[in-house]
Amino acid sequence: MGETPREFASPACMLHEVDAAYSGISPSFASNADVFAWRKTQRQRLIDQRKGLPVADREDYTRAIASHLDRIVTNVAGKYISLFWPFLGEPDLRGWMASLTARGAICLLPVVVAKATPLLFRSWKMGDRLERGVWNIPVPAEGTQAIPDIVIAPLVGFDAGCFRLGYGGGFFDRTLAALGCKPLAIGVGFQSQKIDTIHPLAHDIPMDAIITQTGLQYR
Repeated sequence: MGETPREFASPACMLHEVDAAYSGISPSFASNADVFAWRKTQRQRLIDQRKGLPVADREDYTRAIASHLDRIVTNVAGKYISLFWPFLGEPDLRGWMASLTARGAICLLPVVVAKATPLLFRSWKMGDRLERGVWNIPVPAEGTQAIPDIVIAPLVGFDAGCFRLGYGGGFFDRTLAALGCKPLAIGVGFQSQKIDTIHPLAHDIPMDAIITQTGLQYR
């Protein structure tokens, strides 16, 4: 009591001055920018590898993925389920989507509204009109907007922690963070897309499960 207040032992530091490992950045990298640069290289490698798979193999793998999805996506009547239009050699789940619709599910496709904003989801079924969206990926032209109960997201890469490497826009992470009630999030891709780690950062949101042709991986 009565003593002159002492100064702190050391001045407060900014995040960029903190040891990278302490701030959640892998010791292999000095900054988030280094992680993003590494991801860009890995992303291109994995996309090229996926596109190089023989068509017959991709079709066989996709059938196996659909079979595994049926094990955890059950009682679908009345549920809103977001899928995706196949792009750059991704699994083509449109046939499985049609089976969901036949079983009473309301299937949705994601729509990019603008850069750095969450996705929105519009209903779609075979025969409904489509229009060209970002990267010329077809999106529903007139579907009803809805919030999904289940999100099935394509993977460029993934790791053992069920972290997903996407196309770099951050749309799925931003969307999952913005939804008031988090949907069941399932990443789908081919087993060859698994890597040791995506070096997750603070904004990365893991999938609840990953499905490839070899089976299911839960977080």
